Amino acid sequence: MGCGWLGLPLAKQLVADSHNVHGTTTSKEKIVVLENLGITAHEIALSAATIGGDVQNFLSQIDFLIINVPPKLRNGNSESFYEKMGLFYDEIKKSSVSHIIFVSSTAVYGNITGEITEDSIPQPVTESGKQLLASEQLFSQDPELNSTIIRFGGLIGPNRHPVIMLSKRPNLTNGNDPINLIHLDDCIHMISTILKNNYWGEIFNGVYPLHPTKKEYYTQEALKISVPQPNYSKSLPSKLNKIILAKNFTDKSHRFNTSVIS
Repeated sequence: MGCGWLGLPLAKQLVADSHNVHGTTTSKEKIVVLENLGITAHEIALSAATIGGDVQNFLSQIDFLIINVPPKLRNGNSESFYEKMGLFYDEIKKSSVSHIIFVSSTAVYGNITGEITEDSIPQPVTESGKQLLASEQLFSQDPELNSTIIRFGGLIGPNRHPVIMLSKRPNLTNGNDPINLIHLDDCIHMISTILKNNYWGEIFNGVYPLHPTKKEYYTQEALKISVPQPNYSKSLPSKLNKIILAKNFTDKSHRFNTSVIS
């Protein structure tokens, strides 16, 4: 559910891994794109009030459901993500689907300090974090569903890197805070691994295991892609010192791609 920045390359990889993949899009134009990639396409649009498209037809043809729908609660968007997920949850309960991967975010941890693992109690402070946590619980607390939650950190990859935005901002003061990022390749690796090993009913933090300071990392990244270096001239001591650990994933002897963040 959702073939965007993460969902489309994930679907392509699952096709390459010999899965029969169904994917949704809200755009008629993208139907052909999906079909040309070997993905059975369904035009479905979720909102807080209704679901457009034949969602039951989509659900009737799959064994495992990956929900990858971003909240999009910034820039004045007041639509309730939780209500949107609630409508979709009701449709899932009408179907035979019982194995779900719900893509969430480390935003659910809010301003917790120190090392954070999957055992840490979420304390979201943003509206996005609060609605993501409530949506997680909608699926994870249903005993009839085998739901696994993945809480991804800051996403980086093709056409998506925070340094582009940061290079345009003056007088940044959080240069000594550690990064908590994950590359698109590792997101796909995690989801594929969960499917392969049947890791159901679990919570995974999706964050790369290296945590240099923002000043160190983004200065290095700016040099790599030839954009102005972020101005961290007023960097203050880290207030949060938040380091999010992908303990559940690494404890199962799985590793990340060491070439994508260094």
